Amino acid sequence: MRPVDVSAKRSIKEDAPRSPGRRRLLIAGPALAAGVAAFGAGAPAAAQSWRLADWCPTWGCAPAGPPTSANTLSFSDQTVRLIAHASIGGSRVRVRLSNEMGTTALNVGAAYVGVRSSGSAVRTGSNQPLTFGGSSSVTIPPGAPVLSDPVYLSVAPFADLAVSLYLPGSVQAATLHGTALQVNYVSTAGNFAANASLTVSRTIASWPFLTEVLVDGGARCIVAVGDSITDGVGSTSHLNRRWPDLLARRLQTELGESGNIGIVNRGIAGNQLTREEPTAMIGGRSVLSRFDRDVLATPGVRAVMVLIGINDICNTSGASLVKPATLIAGYRQLIARAHDRGVAIIGSTLTPFEGFVYYNAGREAVRRAVNDWIRSSDEFDMLLDWEAVLRDPDTAGRLRADYNSRDWIHPNDAGYAAMAAEVPLQELVALLG
Repeated sequence: MRPVDVSAKRSIKEDAPRSPGRRRLLIAGPALAAGVAAFGAGAPAAAQSWRLADWCPTWGCAPAGPPTSANTLSFSDQTVRLIAHASIGGSRVRVRLSNEMGTTALNVGAAYVGVRSSGSAVRTGSNQPLTFGGSSSVTIPPGAPVLSDPVYLSVAPFADLAVSLYLPGSVQAATLHGTALQVNYVSTAGNFAANASLTVSRTIASWPFLTEVLVDGGARCIVAVGDSITDGVGSTSHLNRRWPDLLARRLQTELGESGNIGIVNRGIAGNQLTREEPTAMIGGRSVLSRFDRDVLATPGVRAVMVLIGINDICNTSGASLVKPATLIAGYRQLIARAHDRGVAIIGSTLTPFEGFVYYNAGREAVRRAVNDWIRSSDEFDMLLDWEAVLRDPDTAGRLRADYNSRDWIHPNDAGYAAMAAEVPLQELVALLG
């Protein structure tokens, strides 16, 4: 296998310094602490505790939708138990729920978070009630997310967490992440959110309403944003073998404490850089549209890894075939917006797809032109040449057969492992600052 062509810089370009707002906050730390002390020892701890904790996602996904009516999940007085695989550990947890694609209010009658033991079961004694502004239930307006209050829960790196939501009445999942590659559970009728065991009426392969689980401890965070290859399509379900999962394991296994970095996967199967499919919003808003929400608004984010653009190519053809200049302009917009917030941005070459149903010579020419720019422009803060990692040495436009998950565009477990293995960890950590 040809070695990966990686170009790393130790810091963001001089014309895009790290956020002055972040520096001001650090400088103001002692004054802030003095102000809190002056506020009085009798101040309620809950009212001040948010100032004392730095939250970082241990898991996240990107909300999409609404799905077509024929593909909309419905719940009726049921409890959903959603499984989230942690990347880092902590002693306290918060959960973010979303009704951002909904057009009506979402009522959550009860919510709990615990450590999954196996299947739909929660480890005895770990299931903790979530509150929202002190209330055990919450109504989420259409178009809005909601963040829970902190709860004490010991979370180990790579633990499976179970978030249980009781949905009274009739509910449709207008907001969800469609490709979980994880079995999630729907109960029979009733509120079983507090129960360690669940009477399961059916399973689902998506994450409705759940978008983030955060832990305390002040860890740094890397967000992976992209399409189905970042979402993990082609990997074995339930085993967490997407490339971001494998990268998280490498960081902690090989670097120890310095690799304690939250990895958040904001890939969406079918997603595009510049375009959206009005009839297939399960593929999400374009990365240009969702970048601020899904990347820059992520707590603790220091870097974003970008692998996006192949769907823009595959979903256009003939006279409307996307031009390399259009994709390049999109990448430059992501770079500018990341640097404006003091976030490093790591670019990746578009991976081979010869043999895929939408492959043709015109689309391949666009892919190669885009990759030429990604390699030569020196505009990203680091380059991951994942085309070189995955391509067949004898047929440059095709995946290696042993990395192909059968459709000639999505890697299999071995392909995703090869992608994660080629990330230079020391350079990546140095880039975070």
